[in-house]
Amino acid sequence: MDKILSGIKPTGKLTLGNYIGAIKNFSKIQYEGETFLFIADLHALTLPIDPVELSNNSRDICAYYLAAGLDPKHTTIFLQSTVCEHSEMAIILQNYLYMGELSRMTQFKDKSQKMDQNAIGLGLFAYPVLMAGDIVLYDAKRVPVGEDQGQHVEITRDLVKRFNHRYGDVLVMPKAEMVKVGARIMSLSDPTKKMSKSDPKGDIFLSDDLAVMRKKIMSAVTDTGHEVKYDVENKPGISNLMTIYGALKNKSFDEIEKEFEGKGYGDFKRAVADAVVEEMEPFKARYNEVIASGLVDQVLQEGAIRAKAVASKTLERVKRAVGLYNINK
Repeated sequence: MDKILSGIKPTGKLTLGNYIGAIKNFSKIQYEGETFLFIADLHALTLPIDPVELSNNSRDICAYYLAAGLDPKHTTIFLQSTVCEHSEMAIILQNYLYMGELSRMTQFKDKSQKMDQNAIGLGLFAYPVLMAGDIVLYDAKRVPVGEDQGQHVEITRDLVKRFNHRYGDVLVMPKAEMVKVGARIMSLSDPTKKMSKSDPKGDIFLSDDLAVMRKKIMSAVTDTGHEVKYDVENKPGISNLMTIYGALKNKSFDEIEKEFEGKGYGDFKRAVADAVVEEMEPFKARYNEVIASGLVDQVLQEGAIRAKAVASKTLERVKRAVGLYNINK
């Protein structure tokens, strides 16, 4: 049975895009292998974040996982920072990725260009090293990620090839899995930009009231004309709404076009709003139940123990391979 690993960074309020592109997908694949889902709180430190916000966001993600139907008896859910092997593995693996490779990573270039060049933390530069450690610690063969993380899985594959070439078959080769439907939900106010936790008008936050969610969809930017047709280049607004509707209703773009043939944007927006509310109402109710139950702390504590049991074995294998002496053996 293949091991599956993925996670979400707790850097802001989660959006409908996070739900469709990640959380909802996790609940579908969790029984396809031995699944590890973590909250990437160490990764969240690569850019400034309020400590209280980080802590609250981390708990929220766990609650959202559970509300979406993830089974903690089967799926190991844990905080990255509670398994120290992540940090130790990153320290070792940083010697097998090169500065030239890291400097060419798209995410680093995009974020660093917006920052004071004298205030770029090493953590942002070395982000792919820690992520590589996350992946190889659990011998993960399948790594569901968003499009913006695909390059990080590719550099992990390069690292695994390099490491195994030097030391033998020590690390398992991972493969990125991109969500086919809903992988990239765009902003409702600017459909050329990804829904990204930072636009109160264009982002639908999972914490929004249902009435607010409906209002945001009805106010979404559309395009010229009135035809409901999937065309990202000429109709980015409607195409984005079709992506949301298709992901929630499990319908193809062709099916959606036929369903709304001869109808206008208003009818379609109402249908999208209904679909979102229909999905979110029971989800938000389950989230509230999880928060009130105190289950989050229990799940994270048990998950850390299970994750550490697996990660420690992999780390020991790596340490033996590179020649790090263990006085306890």
